[in-house]
Amino acid sequence: MPLKSTSPAGAVRTGAGAVSPVAGVRITGGLLRDWQERNRRATIPHTVEQLRAAGNVANLRRLTEDDAPPYRGRYPFLDTDLYKTLEGLAYEIGRGAAGEAEREFFDEVVGLLERVQAEDGYLNSFFQDPAAAKKPWEDLAWGHEMYNLGHLIQAAVAASRRMGDDRLLAVAVRFADLVVRRFGEGREEAVCGHPEVEMALVELYRETGERDYLTQAALFVERRGRGRLRHSIFPPEYFQDHVPLRELPSVTGHAVRMAYLAAGAADVAVETGDRALLDALERLWDDMVATKLYITGGLGSRHSDEAIGDRYELPSERAYSETCAAIATMQWGWRMFLATGSARHLDVFERVLYNAYAVGLSADGRAFFYDNPLQRRPDHQQRSGAETGGEELRRSWFGCPCCPPNIVRWMAQLGDYMAAERDGVLYLAQYAESRVETGDVALTVETAYPWDGDVRVTIERAPGRPYALRLRIPAWARGATLDGEPVAAEDGWLTVERRWAEGDVLRLRLPMPVRAHVPHPYVDAARGAVAVARGPLVYCVEQQDVPASVDDLVLSPADVVSANIGGFEELPGAVVLRVPAGVAEQPPAELYPEYGAQPPSSPAADVCAALVPYFLWGNRRPEAMRVWVRSR
Repeated sequence: MPLKSTSPAGAVRTGAGAVSPVAGVRITGGLLRDWQERNRRATIPHTVEQLRAAGNVANLRRLTEDDAPPYRGRYPFLDTDLYKTLEGLAYEIGRGAAGEAEREFFDEVVGLLERVQAEDGYLNSFFQDPAAAKKPWEDLAWGHEMYNLGHLIQAAVAASRRMGDDRLLAVAVRFADLVVRRFGEGREEAVCGHPEVEMALVELYRETGERDYLTQAALFVERRGRGRLRHSIFPPEYFQDHVPLRELPSVTGHAVRMAYLAAGAADVAVETGDRALLDALERLWDDMVATKLYITGGLGSRHSDEAIGDRYELPSERAYSETCAAIATMQWGWRMFLATGSARHLDVFERVLYNAYAVGLSADGRAFFYDNPLQRRPDHQQRSGAETGGEELRRSWFGCPCCPPNIVRWMAQLGDYMAAERDGVLYLAQYAESRVETGDVALTVETAYPWDGDVRVTIERAPGRPYALRLRIPAWARGATLDGEPVAAEDGWLTVERRWAEGDVLRLRLPMPVRAHVPHPYVDAARGAVAVARGPLVYCVEQQDVPASVDDLVLSPADVVSANIGGFEELPGAVVLRVPAGVAEQPPAELYPEYGAQPPSSPAADVCAALVPYFLWGNRRPEAMRVWVRSR
């Protein structure tokens, strides 16, 4: 199918009528810029090194050799780790920030993919091996061939849009065409065991204009939940294959699969105008936020099947909250915003970004959490990724390394999720030191967000007519002001429309008092506890920052909201909260003492607890940690 040249765009580009992302917002300073610099300087080189060492590149090269060594790795989908890394590299190369070694890696892998792709377009280094235990398409539940294709497409689209390089796009189109021929209308009615290809196919349609890809994505969404998979190991619920998506009562099953499926369905709904599908997704989103999402924005409470769990099943120390699930939740939330224009999806996006996602990477950018608990007990031996051995906190790599390259690509493309426009209105969706430019307007944003809620917007270029700016007012930002005057948000937005002139300035202030949160009464795992937040950041207490056991620490919500706000030598640049706390009396030796056998105690506020941003925990010693602290 022919390729079509298109105008520059970001990771997602919507059709007419929907909110359209502003491509290439340049993040120029602040925390997000620091994150992107760390990604470029440390995480990408580390990831490239690990991909070489683990055999991901060798798995492709061996397909060009006569006497090839065995496939390396336990899983048949390890090509996706290359694709996600290529996607991140496309952004860095496109903005001229990648090093020579990373450029060489990009060219090397793309060249190998061009060489080893089968004549019919099939591409998978595991199944293309004649010695493979299974044949292509033989095990759709676990083979993940179309999941691979999804990440290949997203890397290819990024390379085309950010670099003007269509080599990878040609490879992706050939593979996508094979999938359409095999699984299209009137053909084999199958789905992949791991959703992801749905949103990728929609984006390929947006890039090439070929409607078959949109049709195929819609088919995959509609087939899901109708028992098309041959299930093994886990039941149909794990794959979201027990009930059609439109009828699903609540998000369920494997957390990453669920959110990827919903994100792809949102893309389909936007491009096809399917209001009923969008309504179903709204219902699922609202139920998730109300009953299944951790206060950090993490999704998934079960380790055994990486699943979401029941409503209100939100244990702290056993929270799975996979880093990939955080990225998937943001992908879904961003698409729901594009479909509806609602700020509430962006509030969740922001919570996930600064907490459940950010915690997955170490401060030095070279170690990762796979799962992200909200509590670490003093005797816990954390071994992420269902493996033995390794580091007690973050690890440098995993046998199933889906999270590290996912962090790489998401960090590289953060600018694509800062702003959007529709019908002559510019939405500032997230706040960061940045420059935003569209055909109508150019502006700069100056802010120390998320450490501070002051946001200064300066107009650099404007149309010679009235033009509207829409500023998001987060739900936590009560008492916001614009140019010193109180403002009222409508559906989370403050709209300012006027005839702008170069040099005009808006000064938005989002108050950031310290907040004490208590759990819903059905969240048994956190009953009787309090969590602390400020702005979009959730805080936690680490054992090294309090002179008593964190398990004996007792906080008063009244003391929390009057916490002292300041810096911290061990975590430069971070805002730390200091709260007076009590220490509970020595607990009974008995595990289940009889009620009344021990008189209730009234702990005194005799220690000071320093609370650090949750995303920064685990960068020092492997000691106890809590997000939810006992309340009095």
